[in-house]
Amino acid sequence: MRRTVFALGTLATAAVFGLAAPGSAYAADGFLIVNGHPHFHPSGCYPAGDDSPTTVANRTHDAVAYIFTGPHCTGEVDSTVRPGRFTESDAGASVWID
Repeated sequence: MRRTVFALGTLATAAVFGLAAPGSAYAADGFLIVNGHPHFHPSGCYPAGDDSPTTVANRTHDAVAYIFTGPHCTGEVDSTVRPGRFTESDAGASVWID
């Protein structure tokens, strides 16, 4: 019985540490320019601000940027910006890049 309890305790501890260990952070290689503001090694969501239209220059090597109609990358995807491309969006409120 004592061995079973010890084994279960060891497994539970390993599971907790396995879940708590952070994964490797990933940021795109290059930079993203949102309304004239550069973001180096971008990752995640960026506000577009109050400028209209929203302008996005994707100067990353392999990441696609998505322009969302809502703040905090909510709403619908209005446009996509492939690496090396530039796009303007009248409805853009935020930009997501992996």
